[in-house]
Amino acid sequence: MFVDQVKIYVKGGDGGNGMVAFRREKYVPNGGPAGGDGGRGADVIFIVDEGLRTLMDFRYQRHFKAPRGQHGMSKSMHGKNAEDMIVKVPPGTVVTDADTGVLIADLVHHGQTAVVAKGGRGGRGNCRFASPANPAPEIAENGEPGQERNIQMELKVLADVGLVGFPSVGKSTLLSVVSSARPKIAAYHFTTIVPNLGVVETDDHRSFVMADLPGLIEGAHQGVGLGHQFLRHIERTRVIVHVIDMSGLEGRDPYEDYVTINEELKEYNLRLTERPQIVVVNKMDIPDAEENLKQFREKVGEEVQIFPISAITRQGLRDLLFAIADLVETTPEFPLHDEEEDKPLRVVYKYQKEEPTFDVTRDSDGTFVISGFELERLFKMTNFDREDSIRRFARQMRGMGIDDALRERGAQNGDIVKILDYEFEFID
Repeated sequence: MFVDQVKIYVKGGDGGNGMVAFRREKYVPNGGPAGGDGGRGADVIFIVDEGLRTLMDFRYQRHFKAPRGQHGMSKSMHGKNAEDMIVKVPPGTVVTDADTGVLIADLVHHGQTAVVAKGGRGGRGNCRFASPANPAPEIAENGEPGQERNIQMELKVLADVGLVGFPSVGKSTLLSVVSSARPKIAAYHFTTIVPNLGVVETDDHRSFVMADLPGLIEGAHQGVGLGHQFLRHIERTRVIVHVIDMSGLEGRDPYEDYVTINEELKEYNLRLTERPQIVVVNKMDIPDAEENLKQFREKVGEEVQIFPISAITRQGLRDLLFAIADLVETTPEFPLHDEEEDKPLRVVYKYQKEEPTFDVTRDSDGTFVISGFELERLFKMTNFDREDSIRRFARQMRGMGIDDALRERGAQNGDIVKILDYEFEFID
């Protein structure tokens, strides 16, 4: 089964918790704090493996959760950092954030890596909080939560040349006679239901990768037929080979086929019109093909280069392959995403009023609900088993302006304040 699109969940490892500990050796007076820091959580890293061809593995495992770091220990010993989780993906994988649509990575080359979910840092032990004012603190942090996100993965196959055209025009037959690929060939529409790749070598020992895509029909860019599922694979190709059935056996007009397919490519992605296109008229061994070719030439004009071939009899294939190889060599790669322009060296600093990093809302039962990434991160890293840690968290909230914001919303003594799934009483 060919799987080229999948949605998965990834989570970086949480950091290890810091520890509260003290030196208690008999002959060491005033030993002081000795709680170590927690270890760093593991990252989730995608790496390209050229031996993979589909996203099949991700159909059966959709959750990837990296291990957390080791907790801090006594005697100021740090916890061990967790080993990163390595996930292999096929070349041509485009990774985007499923919730925001932001591009995370475009993985093309063998060995290329991308961090898709960062692990959290380890929490600090109480030896980090010692000061002249508080030489024996009972404060330690929990580990920082690892990054978690839903990811959309799309496979866009790496091919120099893409074969496009209506069903049953001979694309699979052409690929089978010019390469060692063995796609399914039969006398019915949509025989090809997955992209097939083949390496083509010309007589002068030049080579390129050719992709045979499922047949397109009118409305493919809107989801009609099978081609819409695989149009994404042509986005990486340098050269488009447009195969047309010149025999007329299917009852279609070759010129209308030509116009329809080009319109579908344009509607799917306007940038596909930038790629050079070679028009291949196939099935020239059929008796009516020559007459149809004359009419076709009159309609498309002299500026369109046409290669008459017969994939069955191999007529015209040598000149066609030479022309394709020449275009592949002279055509640059087309990036899938616009590269960012170089930023100017001059930077203008402007005053901007600092926006609050939290939101205060109120439920129907009168409970005040506080939310915000920074606040929730501090909350998860606070060890509520220690009185000193709770007081530190209260000071941090006050410094963020949360107390003042609650008063402005009318909070009074005894009102319930909720953070995540935990409730507290507001004390003014």
